[in-house]
Amino acid sequence: MTVSSGFPELERLNAEIVACTRCPRLVEWRAEVARTKRAAFVADEYWGRPVPSFGDPAARILIVGLAPGAHGANRTGRMFTGDRSGEWLYGALHRAGLATRPESTWRDDGLELTNAWLTAAVRCVPPANKPTPAERESCRPYLEREVRALAELRAIVALGGFAWDSILRVLRDLGCEVPSPKPRFGHGAEVVIGGGASTSPGLRDLTLIGSYHPSQQNTFTGRLTREMFDAVWERAVAVGG
Repeated sequence: MTVSSGFPELERLNAEIVACTRCPRLVEWRAEVARTKRAAFVADEYWGRPVPSFGDPAARILIVGLAPGAHGANRTGRMFTGDRSGEWLYGALHRAGLATRPESTWRDDGLELTNAWLTAAVRCVPPANKPTPAERESCRPYLEREVRALAELRAIVALGGFAWDSILRVLRDLGCEVPSPKPRFGHGAEVVIGGGASTSPGLRDLTLIGSYHPSQQNTFTGRLTREMFDAVWERAVAVGG
């Protein structure tokens, strides 16, 4: 995704992310997935690199996922694109008025987000969808810079416990007033994070909202329903809209 030239920090950040080779295990794995491919996508040219963030640079809502999907974002080059999780996410964002279309099939398909910025705690596809703590820490500076650069930010939606923990670490390290003990993740969990003596002068109080990740493990079993998911976005729009 090309970020508007009016937001040079986000543009630079996405360029750095795409070129990143910090984690040898992830560099090897993302390339292996792109080389071997899934049979259904054998004709596709896989992205096979770190996946940049996507959305509206003036967003008031930040969406944080875990990591790119092996045959979704690692194939298409856009977060939550080309797989079942993405179908759920973009469908919900469209219903909430945050996406121009209910589906995302490829990085250049014309889809746009309004008032939302989509990112992940880890930018490369990890084996078994499980990044190591060291890999999460290697990616953390990217997320910190995004939070600083999103000047209008009001709400954050964390998709899953990994994203919840990751963004809380980022906010704490930025000097925000993260409650202690650490707020527990849950679907619909909500906590106000004070801007405090933040190292980002423009950072205001933020509302962090938890949601189960729209993975097939959650959606196929009914742990996450469309009604539950839509309620999260209705709340995010109410806080950050």
